[in-house]
Amino acid sequence: MRLRNMLARGPVFGAMLLAAVLGVTAANAQDSFSEKHIDAARQVVTATKALEPFDNILPVLAEQTRTLFIQSDPSRTAEISEVTTDVAIKLAARRSELNKLVYEVWARRFSEEELVQLAEFYTSPLGAKLAKEGPVIAALSIGAARQWQDKISTEMVALVREELDKRAAE
Repeated sequence: MRLRNMLARGPVFGAMLLAAVLGVTAANAQDSFSEKHIDAARQVVTATKALEPFDNILPVLAEQTRTLFIQSDPSRTAEISEVTTDVAIKLAARRSELNKLVYEVWARRFSEEELVQLAEFYTSPLGAKLAKEGPVIAALSIGAARQWQDKISTEMVALVREELDKRAAE
């Protein structure tokens, strides 16, 4: 079972994405959408693989829970591991709750017609390529921005130091 394997490996990844998704206000939580609107959102979310970043939430929470209990009672490590894994597997059935919240986030931001158009795009060859390459492009762009920032930072420090030295010599 995939979840059991992920739990056994003990991934170390924060669950902050869940907090962002669950940061829906009470007023927004009361929004109601037609079944067709939610289905259109589901199609886009599926095509864009927008749920994949959340796949590690439960394994991470299980690992954090396991660690917490083991720290307080190391003599029960095996039992704690077994119980934590069993509970996590039971809670996995509730993943659909998260999926529904994500569909509603998309439905809030896009009309049903816009979602239909997005689904058509993301199921096209170009859209599928964008969905696949998007995370890689974003990561590479962030890396490029950090490199540029480091370069500019070094240059700025040197230029400020040079100007301050010049003014001090006057």
